[in-house]
Amino acid sequence: MEEIAFTMKLKPGVEAEYQRRHDDIWPELAQALTDAGIRDYSIFLDRASGTLFGVQKRLPGHSADSLPELPIMKKWWAYMADLMDTNPDNSPVAVRLERVFHMD
Repeated sequence: MEEIAFTMKLKPGVEAEYQRRHDDIWPELAQALTDAGIRDYSIFLDRASGTLFGVQKRLPGHSADSLPELPIMKKWWAYMADLMDTNPDNSPVAVRLERVFHMD
């Protein structure tokens, strides 16, 4: 299974709303993530900086790279755009991280 990590950035003062929206994640979005082969997806928050740290495990042969094309993904990005640093298409500005250590 592939594991990736990335950071994103929240705007100041929106931490509770970000949490609320994820607590109520749309079932059709959760299904799209599952259908794309994403498993064990977590997002952590550094409250001091507003930095989000995401970790996804992806099944072999996943289709996660196609998620940006889905209408439900575009709708979610638009819904979240007021809370985060975003690109012109409303996707979150995400910086992929390089693994430098792992221990099982």
